[in-house]
Amino acid sequence: MAGRGSVSGAGRGSAGRNGRMPSDVDAHVSLFDRFAGAAAGAVAGAWFFAFCVVLVIVWLPSYFVFQKVDTWQLIINTLTTIVTFLLVALLQNSQTRADAAVQQKLNAIADALGDLMDELADDRPELRRDREELRAAVGLEERESS
Repeated sequence: MAGRGSVSGAGRGSAGRNGRMPSDVDAHVSLFDRFAGAAAGAVAGAWFFAFCVVLVIVWLPSYFVFQKVDTWQLIINTLTTIVTFLLVALLQNSQTRADAAVQQKLNAIADALGDLMDELADDRPELRRDREELRAAVGLEERESS
């Protein structure tokens, strides 16, 4: 996944060489990503839930139109499965991009903190150990990801 980096001792901006930083992110967003973001925003609203409730209320009397429970169930099960499948794909896209953005921000914070610890380490030697712990924590994210 994009957005991983580590804090190194090379000085300011070091995580930018080892991982993606927020300033490294391309401003271009694909059409699919824009669509997925819009869909995620739409289905997260209360109006979408209300629409689903209304849809179920309208669907219930359709039982009398089809006269057979099997046909009636097949239609609603097929439609809900298709909608669920598509929404899961769209929402996963949005979640993955949000996770990558958060990781990039954490990389920038860890890099800046590591640089600050380097600057102050001459006066406070215990910061060197803390900085190494920070580097290990940032690297831990890379090791735990699949």
